[in-house]
Amino acid sequence: MKIGEASDLSGLPAKTIRYYEDIGLVQSGRRENGYRDYGGQEIHKLRFIQRSRSLGFTVEQCRTLLSLYDDPDRTSADVRALAETHLEEIELKIRELAGMRDTLSQLVETCHGDHRPDCPILNDLAGDAETARSSRV
Repeated sequence: MKIGEASDLSGLPAKTIRYYEDIGLVQSGRRENGYRDYGGQEIHKLRFIQRSRSLGFTVEQCRTLLSLYDDPDRTSADVRALAETHLEEIELKIRELAGMRDTLSQLVETCHGDHRPDCPILNDLAGDAETARSSRV
C-alpha cells in the first residue's frame, strides 16, 4: 500500500512516516515506479511507534523498544527497566510542572490586573525580586 494508506491505518502523518524512514526507524519496500510500498508488518511497527510516542517515549527509546520487540531472546526485565526509567522522567516533569503552576499561580494572584503599569509578573520575569515584592502590596 502507498504512504497515504499507511498514514490512515497507522494514525501518523505521511511526513512523520517519511521522517521515521529517513532515520531508519522503519523501512518500506519500493514498487517498480519508486513509490513506497507498506505491508502489514510496517503498519504494525508504525502503530507501535505511534502508541509509544503517545506515551512520551523519545524516538531513540522507540528504536530500543522496537529492537526489544523484534528480539525473541529479549527479557521483559529489559523492557521494564526502560519503562521504569521513562516513568521516573515523567514523574520529574510532573513535579517541575507543578512547581511552575504554583509559581505562576502566585504571580497571577499578586498582579492587580488594572490600569497601573507596575506588574509583579513582569518584575519577577525580569528578575527584579524587590520590585516584584513591592508591587504585590
